[in-house]
Amino acid sequence: MSIRHGLLALLERGPRYGSQLRTEFESRTGSTWPLNVGQVYTTLSRLERDGLVVQDGADDAGHDLYAITDEGRTELRGWFETPVDRTSPPRDELAIKLAMAVGAPGVDIRDVIQSQRHHTLKAMQDYTRLKAQALADVPANRDEVAWLLVVEQLIFQAEAEARWLDHCESRLVRLAEAAATEPSAEPGPAATRGPARALADRTRSQR
Repeated sequence: MSIRHGLLALLERGPRYGSQLRTEFESRTGSTWPLNVGQVYTTLSRLERDGLVVQDGADDAGHDLYAITDEGRTELRGWFETPVDRTSPPRDELAIKLAMAVGAPGVDIRDVIQSQRHHTLKAMQDYTRLKAQALADVPANRDEVAWLLVVEQLIFQAEAEARWLDHCESRLVRLAEAAATEPSAEPGPAATRGPARALADRTRSQR
């Protein structure tokens, strides 16, 4: 997630100070990705270094204000117009966990999947309740509309993860069943018997 561009988008609405930017950022995203003031000011310093924002005096309370520059507006327009790159996806802890759990000694991957499925469905129910609360009244301002978009993305993401977990479980069952029908191989390390046979052996040993 680009905090850098998020702050630029808020500054395009007018000069802001650090804690004000943090509050507005969290309001717009429903505190899904909370920021701390230090993180905001560190990002502002980098934006200032890159010529995308400048300090713009202070407000009546003495807070140092920051304003977006023309270069900052150009950077922001480019961010809005450029699709998010999916060719180098971020590391997904759940995918890595399941990949490592396959054939891991003492680990029943079915338990790992079931535990994650329970957590994912619980999160999806929580997000759905938040959406229902948001729709109880017609969204009154841009922050409420923005939060609704964020919470709906979280719901879709949780739904996709639950479907993927179901697929993983079905895939493992099919592989184990296919391997169980193969002719018996010479005993040896799992690495020399092939992943399907090793998975079948692991599945049988965990029953």
